Amino acid sequence: VQLQASGGGLVQAGGSLRLSCVVSGRTVGDYVMGWFRQAPGKQREFVATIYWGGYTTYTDSVKGRFTISRDNGKNTASLQMNNLKPEDTAIYYCAAALRGYTDYRTPAPYHSWGQGTQVTVSS
Repeated sequence: VQLQASGGGLVQAGGSLRLSCVVSGRTVGDYVMGWFRQAPGKQREFVATIYWGGYTTYTDSVKGRFTISRDNGKNTASLQMNNLKPEDTAIYYCAAALRGYTDYRTPAPYHSWGQGTQVTVSS
């Protein structure tokens, strides 16, 4: 499976962006889809995950501001980001994982990754 992420950009604090991840080669519904981010000098960190049945999980710092979703018809996963803060600045990556893992909040279960899209939030 191949993933293509897009939608990043420069936005002022309080603004919004919508990231998209197009899945090719397999159906998006076959996977747990995750979004991770990596800021300069930091490790890649978990942002959000959506499971097969639509259940979602978020890291605490984005709860209430970010929404992960999946469109099986368009074979995409998206991350709607509202009320962005400067600390959200990072490269954002989408990723796909199969069943069988107990914790999808780490990079380990994800076997396919998009190329990353830069999100920069100015204060």
